[in-house]
Amino acid sequence: MYIEDFEKAQGHWILARMGKKVLRPGGKELTCKLVDLLNIGEKDDVVEFAPGLGFTANMALKNKPHSYIGIDADKDAIANLRVKFNQKICNFMLANAAETQLPENSKDKVWGEAMLTMHADHRKSEIIKEAHRILKKGGLYAIHELGLTPNNIEEETKAKIQKELALSIKVNARPLTQTEWVTLLENQGFKVVKVELNGMCLLETARVIDDEGLIGALKIGWNIIRNPKAKKRVLEMRNVFKKYKNHMNAIVIVAQKI
Repeated sequence: MYIEDFEKAQGHWILARMGKKVLRPGGKELTCKLVDLLNIGEKDDVVEFAPGLGFTANMALKNKPHSYIGIDADKDAIANLRVKFNQKICNFMLANAAETQLPENSKDKVWGEAMLTMHADHRKSEIIKEAHRILKKGGLYAIHELGLTPNNIEEETKAKIQKELALSIKVNARPLTQTEWVTLLENQGFKVVKVELNGMCLLETARVIDDEGLIGALKIGWNIIRNPKAKKRVLEMRNVFKKYKNHMNAIVIVAQKI
């Protein structure tokens, strides 16, 4: 993956360039829970918003769904995914998650990870509304996002976290509390059926080893050491994560269309 300017590049693409495959806030552990909770079966038509590098797509496809569609607004990501997943049941579409153009009431399971956080609240609602539109009645929608804690976190602290996070990852990230995430889903006609939490330890050594394996973690570390510009950005992100460790977490929510 080519990055022209490390100063301006979005944080997740820098990590991907360094070799990181798991780019979800709750790590592989929480992604595994999300896939398990969706209980994808052979009769399911499923959709993933922003599949990125295809880590979760690979896990979901092992369950052999009837069909899989990945929706991403990044043309390079789509091109890479089409090469990586050359299967008849797979279709990767260059589209916006808020306007997929998919038929309404046509899908059994929909999910997205580490993407709603990157949008303003009104845009979050538009994407959730689209998930509701394309799902069949009783269908499941799962999200895996960055959270804030506690639920009564002071607005001043929330604003500081959002500002420093946006500056470090170069995306206007707006994480929410568990109550706020649940409210967004319920406002669009979903019933929350399960919530799972994990620490926000994306760049902590233990989490990196757990997500990538020891060899993978060593390769990532070596790549960062060899690239001073990438190292500067990774350390900036890591410092923000550590600074607000007690106020940030990762959250998976599974909701049902009612």
